Amino acid sequence: MPTGVRVAGLMRAPAPTISAALFIFFHLFLLLSSCMVLSVHAAPSDAETLLQFKRSLTSATALHNWVPSVPPCENHKSNWAGVLCLHGHVRGLRLENMGLKGDVDVDPLVSLTRLRTLSFMNNTLVGPWPSVISKLWSLRSLYLSYNHFSGEIPDDAFTGMKFLKKVFLTNNEFNGQIPSSLASLSRLMELRLDGNKFKGHVPDLRMDTLKRLNVSNNVLEGPIPKSLSHMDPSCFSGNSMCGGPLPACEKSKLSSAGLLRIAIILLILGIILAMISSICIILNLRKQPALQLGKGNGKSPGIIEEENNKYVGKQAAGDVYRSTDSSVSTSSVAQTTSRRAGADQGKLLFVRDDRERFDLQDLLRASAEILGSGSFGSSYKATILCNAVVVKRYKQMNNVGREEFHEYMRRLGRLTHQNLLPLVAYYYRKEEKLLISDFVDNGSLASHLHGNHNDEETGLEWATRLKIIKGIARGLSYLYTSLPSIVAPHGHLKSSNVLLDDSFEPLLTDYGLLPVANIEHGQTLMMAYKSPEYAHLGRITKKTDVWSFGIVILEMLTGRFPENYLTRNHDTKSDLATWVNNMIKEKKTALVFDAELGRARESNKGEMLKMLKIGLSCCEEDWERRLDLNEVVTKIEELNDDEDLSDGIGDI
Repeated sequence: MPTGVRVAGLMRAPAPTISAALFIFFHLFLLLSSCMVLSVHAAPSDAETLLQFKRSLTSATALHNWVPSVPPCENHKSNWAGVLCLHGHVRGLRLENMGLKGDVDVDPLVSLTRLRTLSFMNNTLVGPWPSVISKLWSLRSLYLSYNHFSGEIPDDAFTGMKFLKKVFLTNNEFNGQIPSSLASLSRLMELRLDGNKFKGHVPDLRMDTLKRLNVSNNVLEGPIPKSLSHMDPSCFSGNSMCGGPLPACEKSKLSSAGLLRIAIILLILGIILAMISSICIILNLRKQPALQLGKGNGKSPGIIEEENNKYVGKQAAGDVYRSTDSSVSTSSVAQTTSRRAGADQGKLLFVRDDRERFDLQDLLRASAEILGSGSFGSSYKATILCNAVVVKRYKQMNNVGREEFHEYMRRLGRLTHQNLLPLVAYYYRKEEKLLISDFVDNGSLASHLHGNHNDEETGLEWATRLKIIKGIARGLSYLYTSLPSIVAPHGHLKSSNVLLDDSFEPLLTDYGLLPVANIEHGQTLMMAYKSPEYAHLGRITKKTDVWSFGIVILEMLTGRFPENYLTRNHDTKSDLATWVNNMIKEKKTALVFDAELGRARESNKGEMLKMLKIGLSCCEEDWERRLDLNEVVTKIEELNDDEDLSDGIGDI
């Protein structure tokens, strides 16, 4: 009986039905869905992430427009200071020279999965190495220079950051060993660790991409790895290192007494040499010989002439100028001129505080390479303290007096914009001037448009060209706002005066020189004087730069080199805009666009036609009917670039 009762009990238990199974499945589905929704909503937006980051700063006045009511990005336009945008998302933070203070909390930035550039340069940020940086796996550029970060950097700090190209940690208070994980960065191009307290040995950095390195002024010791032996010796100065570009390492160690004797001898020799050097400098200043850039390296001629040209002789080799004492007059006028030249000579004036300083003698001793001759004179590339700079020599720049020139250069030095190549320093003499700026090794827009292209170096894509056009427009708009008293704030806009950085962001150069350039010289060379209004009316207008911009736009669309750059005055027959208009009249519009644009001529035809119309409107010969700059910028910003733009600028 007990067994039977148990069987009956089991048989009375209800069997599972299909409806019950569906009911259970439905509730499980709802539960999983709600979990997914909660997880989606849990991910913070870019705005929430940045605001959380802002709250960690004790002083963030410069970020006053970071407010929840305004999104940080609208497509490629940034609404928040220092934020770089792409497709409505944050792709970079460029928070430089903003007076930011505090123990910065970088942890919230991990949720910015599209972050490519992170720059906190020239602030007063403190704290240890932000360990979360290694989780920013898509980062291309990291700039932390000129702050007060301190402590050791973990050895694995850069592990997994396979896209990282630039690391700038100059002038902080980092100590300990240099992280060996830097050697795993296969795409590393620039590494700046100078001005810290790193000790030990330099890692063996064998990547082929490394172009610039600076580990000077640390507490490093030992031999320099063979992989870095080609670097400039100054990159390792201020340490106790040997080998490579420095003197060979000693195999045996001297005793303490021997080292003391050597130190005393060196001290005595140093004092003697200092006395001899002082005498030579005094005699040199009295004689005032001509100065040369790159003296003795055979790469470049002298770039600074004597103050009084009638007292110098021109040598045949290299156009190097030297003084000829036998021909110098001893008149009081000549002596006065000589004293004034000596006072000016040797003063290299910096207009920016965020660059490493060097003096004129450093510049003259630097290895130099002639880049070419432009409208006003020669350009040189010089390598100083491991940094490459461009020195432009201008002879035809005497339209204003000395004090006015100094004031105007300081004014140009205060200009700061993403699409301007900043003026770093300058040198003044009555007969010639030197303007110094950073070297941009990606070249000019002209070289990318008209250089020889192959499978490895293809022509510019449409998305990249559109990005460049927008950058030029923004740079011009900034110049017009910052230099309102100048009729043509750029004055010499052409494709060779638009440089491109590693992410193909345009950098305007040779801007703002119209007020200081000699008018007679400028009339034959500068783009402003080649405009239709100057040919017809003998004057330039507020829309002259717009005409030059239109020529650049048409050049980028057609791929044709404008004859406008070569003619002395405006010539309708050789005008690029005239050629485009004639092609349109002949119903050959499809043949106007550059063949290197490929499929974009069909897939982006609408945008390209709109841009063509903008370019032609900029080139309207009647300047009163021509668009003004604000209208041009608005029309260009309204164009939406291709959704594949990120492929073209993914290395930011």
